[in-house]
Amino acid sequence: WRLCREATGDVKYIVCNADEGDPGAYMDRSIMEGNPHRVLEGMIIGAWAIGASQGYVYIRNEYPLAVENLRIALRQAEECGLLGHNILGSGFDFTVQIRPGSGAFVCGEETALMASIEDRVGEPRPRPPYPAVSGLWGKPTNINNVETWANVPIIIDRGAEWYSEIGTDQSKGTKIFSVVGKINNTGLVEVPMGTTLSEIIHDIGGGIPGGRECKAVQLGGPSGGCIPSAHFDVPIDYESLQELGSMMGSGGMVVCDEDTCMVEFARYFMDFVQQESCGKCVPCRLGTRAMLEVLTRITQGEGSEGDIEYLLELGGQIKESSLCGLGQTAPNPVLSTIRYFRDEYEAHIRDKRCPSHVCKALIQYTIDVDKCTGCGRCLRSCPVEAISGAKKETHVIDQEKCIKCGTCLEVCKFDAVVVE
Repeated sequence: WRLCREATGDVKYIVCNADEGDPGAYMDRSIMEGNPHRVLEGMIIGAWAIGASQGYVYIRNEYPLAVENLRIALRQAEECGLLGHNILGSGFDFTVQIRPGSGAFVCGEETALMASIEDRVGEPRPRPPYPAVSGLWGKPTNINNVETWANVPIIIDRGAEWYSEIGTDQSKGTKIFSVVGKINNTGLVEVPMGTTLSEIIHDIGGGIPGGRECKAVQLGGPSGGCIPSAHFDVPIDYESLQELGSMMGSGGMVVCDEDTCMVEFARYFMDFVQQESCGKCVPCRLGTRAMLEVLTRITQGEGSEGDIEYLLELGGQIKESSLCGLGQTAPNPVLSTIRYFRDEYEAHIRDKRCPSHVCKALIQYTIDVDKCTGCGRCLRSCPVEAISGAKKETHVIDQEKCIKCGTCLEVCKFDAVVVE
């Protein structure tokens, strides 16, 4: 804020980044739907502090209720004299416009976001200059996300010392997390910095369904790192997460149980970031594609010796040479899963086996002759007629016909269908 205030410019801008593109994350949406006035108040305070006269809220068009409630809040603020010309007779002018985004994940990056507001292609640009010096239309611009703007009014009201008492020595305040995945209580949770993953998963989240074990948590969105259960007692703060190969990010938290294949998990998120890459820089455009191709081969049973080392080397190069944060963090799910779950990669590559029985190319369904009663339930349910056998006799699955849909496993009442 100070840098933007001291920057030279006849016009200055305030921007709220509400472009929440992480799968399973909806922290910003809930704030914008439930209390948009608090966000606007934070933006008004920020505008007054740096001397801005125009603000923009860049929000996903996929959030219709959030957009509508924000429009209502803007109209109410204008009617009350809190936005517009000569606010409350102070001589301070400030207006806010809504700029709906089209859902491109890369537009969450600040320079790409500004390009989109300017009606240009949402692509990142090199920094410096930073937005605080040269942002929207080359003017000083202050960009913060929804949660930051929403925190401003309460910090001003209660004081910085009060806020600093919450959290750890290095990471102050609270953080909102979107907890999804294999957990009993999904939803949003706001906790002080320094809270452990174990407290969030077990005390707040209610543990894993069916009493299963929690294998890992991915923290920080699609380009965040995976943290194994052995480190769940580490306090959540910026420094600790960085040491573990993860990051705070937006606050998206995906919980994985013991049946999650970490190789397929990494492949899924690499596929997401590869599709969302704007393609401007070569390391991100081609590097993520190459990593995705290797991961896909591994999950299809076609992995080869040297693939792990190749992924590590390529991932490091992408992190070092990509233009923006998307590319710089894109390899995190792969690098962190190799770091903590290398044995699963080796099982896929060397043994042609998926320990979690997730990757279809590496599993097969068979029928236990000692448990099968010949009831015919699986035979009648198979969509490709891959199961044969007379009534009250042991059934057999034709491996060439089987498409590994898992229907037989679901319908069998005698636990006779086995996944190998």
